[in-house]
Amino acid sequence: MYPHERSLVKRLEGKPFALLGINSDPKDKLRQVLKKENITWRSWWDGGNTDGPIATAWNVSGWPTIYVLDHKGVIRYKGPREKALDKAVDTLLAELEKEK
Repeated sequence: MYPHERSLVKRLEGKPFALLGINSDPKDKLRQVLKKENITWRSWWDGGNTDGPIATAWNVSGWPTIYVLDHKGVIRYKGPREKALDKAVDTLLAELEKEK
């Protein structure tokens, strides 16, 4: 998913959009992935296992888990990938634009 996420971040540069990542891999593996995959967006480490505090608080039971939140912090989409993710984000950005 990293290539698609990179393209999404690039396409939406300058827009009111943020991609945030949570990773439960061991720190040494995570550092390698961040560098190899050129991850430029904020990413948090969740303790090195799947029972970390962030995954637990958000009831994450499978990886990857994707939530798309609107500008008010409300989860509007769960689990969209690739084109569905693009559509979800574009829909929310259009809604935000209409509110202005």
